[in-house]
Amino acid sequence: MILTAIILIVCGILIKYGKMYSLIAGYNTMSKEKQGEYDIKRIAALMAHIFFVMALVILIGYFLADWYENPQIEIIALFSAVFIGIPYLLIASNSKKYRNK
Repeated sequence: MILTAIILIVCGILIKYGKMYSLIAGYNTMSKEKQGEYDIKRIAALMAHIFFVMALVILIGYFLADWYENPQIEIIALFSAVFIGIPYLLIASNSKKYRNK
């Protein structure tokens, strides 16, 4: 689980600070005109923040599971992070808020 959190953190850093927008699914294959319709810096910041929160939830779940000696906490934290974080990311990033006027 710690590896999953580390991967999320690294991806967030690469997308936001490393400007590796090619890691964003679909953006790379858009035409230049279509890419110009989106505020990619704000989308990258959104993705990074969501990835960081997902990693935090996973790490908290990991340490709580260790503390209470209950591995189910870790699994619940992982699935909660994924099943809440990913849909939120998809819905938020496709909203009109992240399109250029």
